[in-house]
Amino acid sequence: MSEPATLSAAVVGSDAASGALSGPRGPKPRRRFSRRNVFIYGTLIVVALYYLLPLYVMIVTSLKGMPEIRLGNIFAPPVEVTFQPWVKAWSEACTGLNCDGLSRGFWNSVRITVPSVLLSIAIASVNGYALANWRFKGADAFFTILIFGAFIPYQVMLYPIVILLREMGIYGTLGGLVMVHSIFGMPILTLLFRNYFTSLPEELFKAARVDGAGFWQIYLQIMLPMSLPIFVVAMILQVTGIWNDFLFGVVYTKPDLYPMTVQLNNIVNSVQGVKEYNVNMAATLLTGLVPLVIYFVSGKLFVRGIAAGAVKG
Repeated sequence: MSEPATLSAAVVGSDAASGALSGPRGPKPRRRFSRRNVFIYGTLIVVALYYLLPLYVMIVTSLKGMPEIRLGNIFAPPVEVTFQPWVKAWSEACTGLNCDGLSRGFWNSVRITVPSVLLSIAIASVNGYALANWRFKGADAFFTILIFGAFIPYQVMLYPIVILLREMGIYGTLGGLVMVHSIFGMPILTLLFRNYFTSLPEELFKAARVDGAGFWQIYLQIMLPMSLPIFVVAMILQVTGIWNDFLFGVVYTKPDLYPMTVQLNNIVNSVQGVKEYNVNMAATLLTGLVPLVIYFVSGKLFVRGIAAGAVKG
């Protein structure tokens, strides 16, 4: 064997020996059941059970008959499953003088929520876009006043808004309630859209301005296609807030136009006849079903919107 070959073999052998002595390289693998992981996942499981246990009780109670409920074991699954409480809650339970269940209130809530969400998000997105990219005189003062409105308690504004809606001739109508929800959703939604548009690359806006694009062209063709996550965040916040609202619904509408939450209150707090807990639980689940479905369908986009700038200053 030649001398260079002998030297190279010796070098390789020394490297292998040093590698064997030093052990495996790279980051040390983490133990799957480390003390840290056990604490984190244990805490998450306890919190999840804390929130899921009442939901479990509501579901199993809504599937039981009253004789089984009177036995007192609220955690036991139903021996005989019945959907009659759900049928009664939807179409037969009495909410005041009417005994048509939650069905009328459901459609009232749809007629209130859909235009309120669309109108408030459309206006707030344009406001946030203008405040982020088009610096006009007094923009900071306008934004400060707008955000200050988000911290004014709703109860302070109840009676002045009643007078305002009465003078406009829309008190007790769905249109008046839609306007109220749209106005009260404006401050927080404007903050979300402004912060999101501020987090987008400024070079896009400047390049569009150099190419001669105007206010609406930049908004519709550049900003809007990039803003799906924050629109989902705003939609979930507004749908949840408006659908679950009770105070505005009972103050600014009349009995025929009550939203679902007001009718749920009338069913649960009824003092006539036997207290039907299974019907009450079914009515509560039906009322909260829409926000839950929307959140689970668009939950990933909600997280993306938050992470992409919804809470950035």
